[in-house]
Amino acid sequence: MWPGATFAGPAFTAFCAPGDNLALHAAVTLAPRGSVLAVAFGDSTPRGYFGEVLTTASEVAGLAALVIDGTVRDVAAIEQHRFPVFAKGIALRGSTKSGPGSVASLVVLGGVAINSGDWLVGDIDGVVAIRAGALLACRDAALVRAEKEATFFEKLRAGATTVNLLSLDVTSIEGV
Repeated sequence: MWPGATFAGPAFTAFCAPGDNLALHAAVTLAPRGSVLAVAFGDSTPRGYFGEVLTTASEVAGLAALVIDGTVRDVAAIEQHRFPVFAKGIALRGSTKSGPGSVASLVVLGGVAINSGDWLVGDIDGVVAIRAGALLACRDAALVRAEKEATFFEKLRAGATTVNLLSLDVTSIEGV
């Protein structure tokens, strides 16, 4: 919700009833320090499910970020706090706090199933989910890719083309 926000950490999930954020409040209280709150809703009711009060509570609880399949409010305050929040958008109207809901259960965010303990990583390009058991393999693959791309950058600056580096077959392109 603000430029430059980044995060990485294990998910702590919450599922909230339509128009309600009681489970989100519970998750802030129960999530282990360093967790990324991963919050889903029973529908797409536009409400300010998370704002400055929950931002402050999340900071005090030592949470790393919020990924919410819903809308938030108090965006200027969230940015001022520099708390990473990745949401669908902004809505002013508040939510009820009566439940039902759940925490530490399977949720679906952006069509991806997330369990507490899975890792979430976010930056300006978006958010990715990494299964808890695949974290080390993913890190190793990322290091290999980063090394490969560094080599590409050197070769591109020396005059190589992406067509050559990637061994692309451009014979189907008219005018080539």
